Amino acid sequence: MARKKKALITGITGQDGSYLAEFLLSRGYEVSGIIRKTSNHKHLNLSHIQQQVNLLYGDLLDPPSLASIIKKVNPDEVYNLASQSSPSESFKQPMHTAEITGIGAHRVLEAVRHITPHARFYQASSSEMFGWVKEIPQNENTPFNPANPYAAAKLYAHSIARIYRASYNIFVACGILFNHESPRRGMDFVTQKVTYAAACAKLAIKNSDYLNEEGEPIVKNSKVSLGNLDAKRDWGFTGDYVESMWLMLQYSKPDDFVIATGETHTVRELCKEAFSYVGLNWKNFVKVDKRFIRPTETGPLIGDYSKAKKILGWQPKVNFKKLISMMVDAHLEALK
Repeated sequence: MARKKKALITGITGQDGSYLAEFLLSRGYEVSGIIRKTSNHKHLNLSHIQQQVNLLYGDLLDPPSLASIIKKVNPDEVYNLASQSSPSESFKQPMHTAEITGIGAHRVLEAVRHITPHARFYQASSSEMFGWVKEIPQNENTPFNPANPYAAAKLYAHSIARIYRASYNIFVACGILFNHESPRRGMDFVTQKVTYAAACAKLAIKNSDYLNEEGEPIVKNSKVSLGNLDAKRDWGFTGDYVESMWLMLQYSKPDDFVIATGETHTVRELCKEAFSYVGLNWKNFVKVDKRFIRPTETGPLIGDYSKAKKILGWQPKVNFKKLISMMVDAHLEALK
């Protein structure tokens, strides 16, 4: 009987990590994930598969813990998804973001280089690296131009990954993923705020339990506070995107790939879609609050995924409409 392939995921408790773990289990992998001692012990995103994955305590700030885990697991594939993943939060915690998102990725790569140089490595890069965009749409050859500390940290990690690929002959693939959402997305992201607010409005909930970054209810007096309604994003479904990560590591040579839908929508369109799904007019429930406007705005972000389609045979399955209805439904279910 063939030996099971082993995968190690950093950031396994997050949105991407949980969908990837699910996907790899369905492919017959033995899945291990790194969790921090301080992270929520409930691991809600993993509750349905927690008995099937091996969770190990470690920290991207602590090289010895990473080395010890990589030695113990001896993985065939390493997926580095751990990150301080909120661009707006990165303005409040720039040093922490640099440490986790940038240098943290470097620490994982360095441990892999010394302990399991045979392992294939996936680095989660980001469309935020395009920042103040130089061209539309963006592809693998578009110049990077970061517009926030998160993007700068991601670009450091992306650059180091490419340097290690060229210098040490390690299989390192970088997925330049555009925004990807799901019912498991953190509540501080705009897609979750809007779909949650739509569900609250449908159920006539005037003040919500969940709090925003300012420590206030996301829904307060029946309204949700948002930043720039004209910001444009290319939003896809996380379940589709994690498959691309795996495909990159199955390909014959390591490379960089843009993963996107090729469609762009404004935050305003997002509001309209979510509230109209529950039969309401978004204008009655949304207000603009300058506290939520980023000091610098990215975009418009729209990805050209033709290379991934041609080489990996990947394309998105879930469209924008379906994604938003899926997220609203999940909130309705939870709130009921």
